[in-house]
Amino acid sequence: MAAPHNILGVSAYYHDAAAALVVDGKIISAAQEERFTRKKNDSDFPRHAAQFCLRHANLTPAQLDAVVFYDKPILKFARLLETYLAVAPGGWRTFPTVLSNWLGEKLDLRKAILAELPRLRAGCEILFTEHHQSHAASAFYPSPFDEAAILTIDGVGEWATTTISHGTGNKIKMLKELRFPHSLGLVYSAFTDYCGFRINSGEYKLMGLAPYGEPKFADAIRHELLDLKPDGSFWLNLDHFNFVRGTTMTNEKFHRLFGGPPRGLEEQITQQHMDVARSIQLVTQEIMVRLARHAREVTGQKNLCLAGGVALNCVANGIILREKIFENIWIQPAAGDAGGARGAALAAWYVENPRVAISPDSMQASLLGPGFSDDEIETMLRSHNAIFQKLEKDALLDFTVELLKTEKVIGWFQGRMEFGPRALGNRSILGDARSPKMQSVMNLKVKFRESFRPFAPIVRRERVADYFEMEVASPYMLLVAPVKKELCREVPLEIKGFDRLKSVRSTLPAITHVDYSARIQTVERESNPLLYELLLRFEKATGCGVLVNTSFNVRGEPIVCTPDDAYRCFMNTEMDYLVMGNYLIQRSAQPQQNIPRRIFPQAD
Repeated sequence: MAAPHNILGVSAYYHDAAAALVVDGKIISAAQEERFTRKKNDSDFPRHAAQFCLRHANLTPAQLDAVVFYDKPILKFARLLETYLAVAPGGWRTFPTVLSNWLGEKLDLRKAILAELPRLRAGCEILFTEHHQSHAASAFYPSPFDEAAILTIDGVGEWATTTISHGTGNKIKMLKELRFPHSLGLVYSAFTDYCGFRINSGEYKLMGLAPYGEPKFADAIRHELLDLKPDGSFWLNLDHFNFVRGTTMTNEKFHRLFGGPPRGLEEQITQQHMDVARSIQLVTQEIMVRLARHAREVTGQKNLCLAGGVALNCVANGIILREKIFENIWIQPAAGDAGGARGAALAAWYVENPRVAISPDSMQASLLGPGFSDDEIETMLRSHNAIFQKLEKDALLDFTVELLKTEKVIGWFQGRMEFGPRALGNRSILGDARSPKMQSVMNLKVKFRESFRPFAPIVRRERVADYFEMEVASPYMLLVAPVKKELCREVPLEIKGFDRLKSVRSTLPAITHVDYSARIQTVERESNPLLYELLLRFEKATGCGVLVNTSFNVRGEPIVCTPDDAYRCFMNTEMDYLVMGNYLIQRSAQPQQNIPRRIFPQAD
């Protein structure tokens, strides 16, 4: 029997650092560094995430066969130098800062990896994949397809910003590439910044804001910013952008084109911002659909795999699905840079090893992070002098259903933590989708975030078509689809902007966005039996098979990781109950009402 191949994948130093462990081709564990440090989008070397991955598998660094970094820093540094030379002397003010940041661990990554993992064995290889190779590997290798087209779209790796590849067996062949500075990810981030949201975390907000506006600026984007080709490739008019020459994304010419200066982080959102958001979302969708059509054309494949940060645009993903460009679509749940850690490890494994596709995929529902026993949970609760009940599973589920029926907001902490930006039912906050007040309560009193942001529904896989215009599984909350017309209620056309929030738009108002859409997560018994059973019992009790599911965190805070994180977050919100393992905790019954959160907040 061959010795095991233990491969640690690492992403770091830009945003959302992560580590992932692959053993003999199987994904064993993966986690983002932010979940351990409590620093949102932590970009430092993922030492805590790596330690967790190894500890979970009962391995030490000395037992690793390879450590694989998710891009090639030398190529990225060469791109930066070439870019500065191309615009010289335009970028001279920022060049010294950038240079000093690179003349250290970013450039000498072998040294950094050896310092962070000091007990690596002498024969352990330190390898580097190209950025979009990592994305493509993360998309194709865990997918259920023997063969597929692969589309990766993000800000920028070394040079690539968009690639089309063909995956078959254990091989990935890149066929087409769009290069920096012509980047859909950077364009979307520029508009995110312009509308007053933080880059690399506020893109979801821009997407959520879009349905409140009209696409009044779409033609300006098409004609002034982009030279868009039928295949989805484009050239940017860099006269409107500043990210090549300076430290900001946009410039005065951009601001004049869209009606004024950028919005400050805490300034009021106006109809102009809504219209700008709608316009760039519409153009983004057009580009992604064209790219998908071209990927089908050049590969001849019926299956599509998606990754890269732009693949988290679930509205565009839903349109690609409904356009029936491909027969099947699979999207990497950790599509951004965090997922690159897993892709890098898988890319290294499949250089020499055969691959067998697994249905529905080999992601283990993306539940790859830490889990905690009831004993560990109870020890934590006692350390806080918490008041709690321990219930058997059936009693716990039935009591939770009764709480949800009465519009209580429930913190739900079960099993292993999710890998990726979405809470998928193990680090979640749950609510009744039928409640007209649930969206505002959750946004303002629990999540402490903007009132316009929508919430996602969870539904059993076999019931999804009864509530939504969608037939396929959506296990990772990466597809948006319309709510069934018979469930919708008409909102008068004269009601505009945020006033639409006050209108009941369907029989499931808590999860129905103002454009009658929803970002759907389907749940199957095999992947999450406890959550599936909760949904089943809620439906039997109410006739409704849908609940609200949002991530267990508040604004500026990473999703909770440990029982202590969960309890602290719970006690600093207006959640009503926390269901953690087999324990039930009522917030109003707790003796201590103000427990400091263990975070390093990043305002967003």
